[in-house]
Amino acid sequence: MSQSPITDDAGTVATTDPVLAGYRKSIDNIDAALIHILAERFRITQAVGTYKATTDLPASDPGREERQIARLRKLAEEAQLDPDFGEKLLRFIIDEVIRHHEKAKAAN
Repeated sequence: MSQSPITDDAGTVATTDPVLAGYRKSIDNIDAALIHILAERFRITQAVGTYKATTDLPASDPGREERQIARLRKLAEEAQLDPDFGEKLLRFIIDEVIRHHEKAKAAN
């Protein structure tokens, strides 16, 4: 008769391997930090969207977006992160910000 695996509160299979548990704890901490950083970034871009809507500025700024992508691709390379991945992530974030800015403009 096989036993069911032990799971934690999130339903993740628990490990008795202390090395793996340590890595996972570090990953969990980093994931939490990423969420908090993204939340702060979106709080700021929401303020930008409100400002753009009240001053009749366009929701997107393609020139700035391209400069940011180039800058962050370089940072990714320096950090030994795949720059294509970094760009995809930033483009996803930028697209979401623009969507929020368009929504703010429509509400204004």
